[in-house]
Amino acid sequence: MVNLKLFTNEQLETISRAIGEIEKTTDAELMTVVATKADDYYFVPTLWAAIIALFIPALLNFLPFWLELNDVLLCQLVGFIAFTLLFRIPAIKYRLVPKAVKHRRASLVAREQFLANGIHRTKQHLGVMIFVCEAEHYVEILTDFGISEQISDEAWSSIVADFTTNVRAGKTYEGFLQCLEQSSKLLANAYPLTENKNELPNCLVVIS
Repeated sequence: MVNLKLFTNEQLETISRAIGEIEKTTDAELMTVVATKADDYYFVPTLWAAIIALFIPALLNFLPFWLELNDVLLCQLVGFIAFTLLFRIPAIKYRLVPKAVKHRRASLVAREQFLANGIHRTKQHLGVMIFVCEAEHYVEILTDFGISEQISDEAWSSIVADFTTNVRAGKTYEGFLQCLEQSSKLLANAYPLTENKNELPNCLVVIS
């Protein structure tokens, strides 16, 4: 499903054309996928609110007056509900999720998309997927074994790093164009065009 908040129709068409131009120079099959988020992380607000609520009785001890047990429990309940709602605000929630957890989840979605879109089924096993997760600021380039025989993961690392910087700056579209340009050089050198084919869609797939 295309999320027009991320890309305009013109931008989507530009990316599609860029992929088409790349595939005129290489036997590699390229696909681009962007996810608005890898997970809703529903457990995060609840977990953090519960931890804070556990400390509320201790904080109440600093009050200049004594509270009954029922009042303490009520304060815990109100605090738990209030912090749960507060931490559900996306800008806050994603800051509370550990980076390792976000990247692990985004990486899992990337692999699911690699298989779901059949990138591993190209005739020469030269499929490449450029994957981005917006909320997690995560970028990964996955390749079939035919590609990895000639292009190492290290060769993609600087491209991924540049793209990640763009995503963090809110320039995902610009990052895609730069990534495609850099990838084109790698692929054309390693796998120059020998056969006109188009096994994967050239469009940018946007999932929410």
